[in-house]
Amino acid sequence: MNENDLINMVKDDKWMMDVLHEASKLNLPDWMIGAGFLRNKVWDKLHGINRGVADTNDIDLVYYSPEGVRENDTLLSEKMNGILGLRWEIVNQSYTHKWHDRDVSYKNTEEALSEWVETPTCVAVTLNNGEPKIIAPHGIDDLVNLLVRPAPSHRKNLDLFYNRIESKNWLKKWPKLRVVID
Repeated sequence: MNENDLINMVKDDKWMMDVLHEASKLNLPDWMIGAGFLRNKVWDKLHGINRGVADTNDIDLVYYSPEGVRENDTLLSEKMNGILGLRWEIVNQSYTHKWHDRDVSYKNTEEALSEWVETPTCVAVTLNNGEPKIIAPHGIDDLVNLLVRPAPSHRKNLDLFYNRIESKNWLKKWPKLRVVID
């Protein structure tokens, strides 16, 4: 599976395209949808599991605007909740550097995405002129090879990494996954 296969998988999935079109209506700068939306769909496909929608708790819609405040994201998430029957979590990545103990703000959404906990989670999709576009700061190899590896910024403290794997039951849902620590 390569990037074109991912793009075609998204294009051929009406539910995914509906979600992306709803997200695009918000006209948020530098937006993308990541985490379980794409990751779980890929893992399902590679495990031969056919679900109508991705096995995800919410739609993680992220964007970047320097003047963002958390309260605005909360209001926007509440406004979107229920659209397509989904729970939306919308977060401006301009302030999330504080969550990762960084002194300096991220310069864009892709840089923030690069510091999500696991490399297969650091893959997102957006629309470019109505067509899906993959954003993958660490590449897609781990995602499509069923490898769960901590992102570089999370390799020093693996507690969060292991807790996420366990709490989300990934190894039970997708038994072909392999946890890799470099």
